[in-house]
Amino acid sequence: MLRSITGTELHVAHLEERPDLESAMLTMESSWPAYIRPDPVLVHWIFERHARHQLVVLDESEAVVARAASAPLHWDGDPDGLPGTGWDEALRQCMTDTYDGRPLNALCALEIAVVPGHQLRNLSGRTLEALKDHARSQGFDDLLAPVRPSLKHTAPRLSMAAYAARTRPDGLPEDPWLRVHVRSGGHVVKVCPASMTISGSLAQWREWTGLPFDTSGPVEVPGALTPVVADAEQGHAVYVEPNVWVRHRL
Repeated sequence: MLRSITGTELHVAHLEERPDLESAMLTMESSWPAYIRPDPVLVHWIFERHARHQLVVLDESEAVVARAASAPLHWDGDPDGLPGTGWDEALRQCMTDTYDGRPLNALCALEIAVVPGHQLRNLSGRTLEALKDHARSQGFDDLLAPVRPSLKHTAPRLSMAAYAARTRPDGLPEDPWLRVHVRSGGHVVKVCPASMTISGSLAQWREWTGLPFDTSGPVEVPGALTPVVADAEQGHAVYVEPNVWVRHRL
């Protein structure tokens, strides 16, 4: 069954009811950089085992215009216990908790992405609300999110803690995506300093970014929240991305 998103002729479905949409969801154009490459084995497993929690937003022509990928896991409710390896650990923990039979009482938002050109319709915020509604309907206590602040890439040398602490005069976060979460009732919990780790050869980084990667040291890469560290002698580079844990009580 499809559910309407209030305000326009948009609908949201999950992959358990619409498995035919998996390919369109995975190949949907988004603003995520090419070097953000999650473990394909874990992602495939989560999409297969937990298809119910992978949401797609469809327009009137049934084209996918937004997606929300998520992973159910067990959480004891202690904010201090949220892992510093946020995004990567959520993938691993989902698999471990599922196989161990632990109660899956929290849903972790892995990604909310919108097809370029649709952002002005507040589709990201409405997709977040749709994911919260879904989590609530499935009996989860919390929606957790290792949030990737949308403008952190403009200040790659600034620590994530300092960036996340920036607020507007009205007290809301300065970052637009963090602000969407807070307006939706989310609470910024803490920074996860190594949420996502991506390593690759210098040749791969050249392909992903178009940059020369011919010297050792930090390299500022378009879209990256912190510099990528290159080792020209060893021929590889590593990107460790910090995120911000946000909790939505359901």
